[in-house]
Amino acid sequence: MSVSPPVPRPRPALLTLAYLAFVSLGLPDAVLGVAWPSLRTTFGLSQATMGAILGTAAVAYFISGLLAGRLMRAMNLGLLLALSTGSVALGLTGYSTVPLFALFLAAACFIGFGSGAIDSALNNYAAQNFGPKHMSWLHAAYSVGAAMGPVLMTALLARGAGWRTGYAVLAVTLGTLALSFLVMRRLWDAPSAPGEEPRAEVPTASAMEAVRRPRVWLQILTFFFYTGLEVTAGQWSFTVLTEGRGLHTAAAGTFVSLYWGSLLAGRVLSGFVVEHLGPVRMLRGSTALSVAGAVLFAIPSVPPALGLVLLGLALAPIFPALMSVTPGRVGLDVSAHAVGFQVSAATTGVAAIPSLAGIIAERWGLQFIAPYMLGVAVVLLGVHGVLSAVADRPQLSR
Repeated sequence: MSVSPPVPRPRPALLTLAYLAFVSLGLPDAVLGVAWPSLRTTFGLSQATMGAILGTAAVAYFISGLLAGRLMRAMNLGLLLALSTGSVALGLTGYSTVPLFALFLAAACFIGFGSGAIDSALNNYAAQNFGPKHMSWLHAAYSVGAAMGPVLMTALLARGAGWRTGYAVLAVTLGTLALSFLVMRRLWDAPSAPGEEPRAEVPTASAMEAVRRPRVWLQILTFFFYTGLEVTAGQWSFTVLTEGRGLHTAAAGTFVSLYWGSLLAGRVLSGFVVEHLGPVRMLRGSTALSVAGAVLFAIPSVPPALGLVLLGLALAPIFPALMSVTPGRVGLDVSAHAVGFQVSAATTGVAAIPSLAGIIAERWGLQFIAPYMLGVAVVLLGVHGVLSAVADRPQLSR
């Protein structure tokens, strides 16, 4: 069994700031699925049009991820974080106010670009300055935001406040966080731990060298299918349960919140064991368990909470563990490039796989979305199995 080497204990103030940043990243991500039926009615949209929203945000996110390295060289990380969070707040303000769907899509660009910069910069910094334990807990902080968003939107919809009010509350929250990050921007320049200097590994190989390595592409594909499955479950389960299986709005919203809450719980729990079990073994077990959760959700007679909670727990450790093992799998010389590619691939998965679910629902019905999720889970298991067989033998033999 491999045990990660000890790492210096990060400064509490820096960790607190990092946790807040991950919460801000998660807050708006899971809300669209709950707001979607009401939003669709407001603008007179088809089910498949959700793909236009996800796709627009994903393109901006993808571009931002590719540019993150240059942006980090051009400005202080704290300033980049403040400006990026402000961009998300501006986009959410647009969501809550614009009268036309075309303007709604324009607002999605601000959210995607800001979120992409936050995601790339924070994961790059955390991978170099924090250990696997804190990486898991930082992504648990993301899940806190992702779980809080649907709770807020569901509560407001149940009280008749409307989906625009939910987005307005999120905009104010993100705007406040952006101001806080601006005030504390210099904290990122301080040592990450006593006696340590912040590390920002500069790749010694080119981006072209990175894309020539098969392991980089296998990592990219794993991120693509992982985020696609996670977001498809989070964004479509509410519509599947309400419009497809006839559940009440409050009950379906509760189940969706349980799904995002199980992601949070799984990441908190994995933080306690990942440095002892090893991220490789955790990834293998988690991808297998995700198939079991998808099977349960695909069976209408099984209580939805069982499948969604198991799926959330299974998916929880995957993203942070994948980030943690990236240097060892692809090589330190291209690791920074790989992280950016992985974030962009994850964004593409967020857009493509849930969008295809919308097309499936439009053509054949909502009842086919759950089996589609199962198919994605099986592909994820297979792709990661190939990657692990190629890249992880030395780690497992230690």
